[in-house]
Amino acid sequence: MGEKSGESLGTVLVAGGANLTIALAKLVAGLISGSAAMLAEAAHSAADTVTELLLLVSVRRAGKPPDRRHPFGYGKAGFFWAMMAAVATLVGGAGFSITHGLHEISHGEELSNLTPSYIVLAVSFVIEAISFMKALSQLRGAARKHQVSPVRLMRVTSDTALKAVLFEDAAALVGLVIAATGLLGSQLTGSALWDGAASIAIGVLLLAVALSLIASNLSLLIGQAAPRQVENGIRAVLIAQPEVEDVVELLTMFIGPADLMVAAKIDFRDEATAAGVEIACDEVDRRLRQRFPSVGMVFLDPTPTRHRPR
Repeated sequence: MGEKSGESLGTVLVAGGANLTIALAKLVAGLISGSAAMLAEAAHSAADTVTELLLLVSVRRAGKPPDRRHPFGYGKAGFFWAMMAAVATLVGGAGFSITHGLHEISHGEELSNLTPSYIVLAVSFVIEAISFMKALSQLRGAARKHQVSPVRLMRVTSDTALKAVLFEDAAALVGLVIAATGLLGSQLTGSALWDGAASIAIGVLLLAVALSLIASNLSLLIGQAAPRQVENGIRAVLIAQPEVEDVVELLTMFIGPADLMVAAKIDFRDEATAAGVEIACDEVDRRLRQRFPSVGMVFLDPTPTRHRPR
């Protein structure tokens, strides 16, 4: 389940432009103030920018048409590059934030001139919120199309670019609140502990997001089946065909973002002729694609059940 790559591409470009602008502003503010939390947020946004570039590659690669060497298309390349994007978040964002926060707590650096940092955090929150709402709007549109809740769609979607942008923008908004809390705490108490702890918290947040996205993309790379609700719907379409007696076996697998392959062994009724079976297969293919827009390939194998006389 997922939306077309064009919408995901637009979502990725909006997020990438926002993150690049924000990363530079946070870096300047962090250098002025000496805040570990601000530098952690700069690393966060820089990692997100790299992530968006890799997601752009993901969307582009996944959209390549099939060829002789890759008859099922390049959809899984999208999963691979999306996983590399999550690794970039893990290494670049989480790693730097945690280590720098620990360094500040142990060495107790003094903060100065926090006004630019507060301004950058406020502006960044607005920009990140705009990017997040863009991704959320796409998710809600897809959820309405598939008649499921946005939360459920987020759990099962194969559109890894959309999922990554949503997760990272949500983490960015939470990270900004954490950074502001750390700055305020250090300003009020005069202790660098608050700022360092905020940097570590931002790193842990990025770690959780990265590991979640890596696990999701790894599952899709291995060969993830469609959600049970979708498989039940596919089985219902097959059974509803008059010539079909039973569905012996049904297999599904995402071969790309919003690109589902369906393979089924079908027990056709004894009275069905060869021509009737061909027409029924063609009709089932048409109905599956009509009801489930993510279905890209359909393979049907006439297979009698073992208990029936041959």
